[in-house]
Amino acid sequence: MIRLNGPALRVAIFIGENGTFHHQPLYTEIVPRAHQAGLARDSVFRGIEGYGASSLIHSTRLLSLSEDLPVAVVIVDSEERVRSLLPQLDELVTEGLVIPDDCEVIRYVGRDGEGKR
Repeated sequence: MIRLNGPALRVAIFIGENGTFHHQPLYTEIVPRAHQAGLARDSVFRGIEGYGASSLIHSTRLLSLSEDLPVAVVIVDSEERVRSLLPQLDELVTEGLVIPDDCEVIRYVGRDGEGKR
């Protein structure tokens, strides 16, 4: 079993749905890299409304339906493991926001074979 508890680092990556890497959605490059690095947890969330550096509001509301909704990728693991991924994120995220912050994991138990620990 894979276990993680106690102090950890969470990195939230805020990008647009239209963000790409080699003509593929950017999050489809970030998730496999985090997985290959053996990080404990990685999830992608699509936002319903938001804006970034352009200050243009992107929304799912019918009158202003956007094709570039906000996307958040959240990764959690030990500080050392997450920080080892940051140079790759710097390469991948050419437009967006990357925020590492300290957190505390209360309980994370994964199945055997789920991670690479």
